[in-house]
Amino acid sequence: MSQTEGLYRPHVALSTSSLYPKGVPETFDAARRLGYDSVEVLVTHERMSQLTHQLLNHIQEYQVPISTIHAPTLLFTQQVWGKAWTKIQMAAKLTEQVGAEVVVVHPPFRWQTKYARNFVQGVREVSRMTGIKISVENMYPWRVAGRKAVVYSPHYSPLGQDYDWVTWDFSHAATAHMDSLAAVKELGSRLGHVHLTDGSGKTMADEHMLPGHGVQPVAETLEYLRDTRWQGVVGVEVSTRKSKDADERDAWLSESLAFARRHMEETG
Repeated sequence: MSQTEGLYRPHVALSTSSLYPKGVPETFDAARRLGYDSVEVLVTHERMSQLTHQLLNHIQEYQVPISTIHAPTLLFTQQVWGKAWTKIQMAAKLTEQVGAEVVVVHPPFRWQTKYARNFVQGVREVSRMTGIKISVENMYPWRVAGRKAVVYSPHYSPLGQDYDWVTWDFSHAATAHMDSLAAVKELGSRLGHVHLTDGSGKTMADEHMLPGHGVQPVAETLEYLRDTRWQGVVGVEVSTRKSKDADERDAWLSESLAFARRHMEETG
């Protein structure tokens, strides 16, 4: 969604997860007030995140488009939209209906054996049938009974996997102790989406810190994407749950947007 001619300008979306436990309306309102280009909708148990007509109403009311749908493939959304492949198919359909262009999905959990067995090819087939870009997100190891465990199949890292499109999340990379700049360079044209955030690398938790507040080479990676004129959406996915009030939350979201523009916009 960036410009291919003239000065490069990033397309920056605000994820509904950044306002959790607030919902879809609050995200649209913040996106409009703070100057974001679009909204990324994480489909959850909140009915408003699932319904086409509700989302279209918000697009019209706030005059902010939806660029991305995040399928309900998280652990806490396992009951949303039924079986695993149904989630992917419904997310692709919703993406088309609201005029978005990419679906973000997580890799399968290892206990989803049948789903995992055909995941790589299945994602490709749904993408080809629908014309929707389905982008598989990098994840991280978990700690189970005090030990590091790989709970995703075929792996938490998309590197070396035969995905057409990959979403890169800086917080997940920090938890997995991966170098985001090296990973993005390796992914090349397969990078389909970015989750702008950060992490300390000191915990197995998924921190979703503000960009520039952790240890990941976030600025350098964004500058690399600018220099290569990457065509995609940068979705701000930070945690604001610890903000003391709405003003501080807005300040954090504004800072994240400014970070993306500072490191990605070309100046004349």
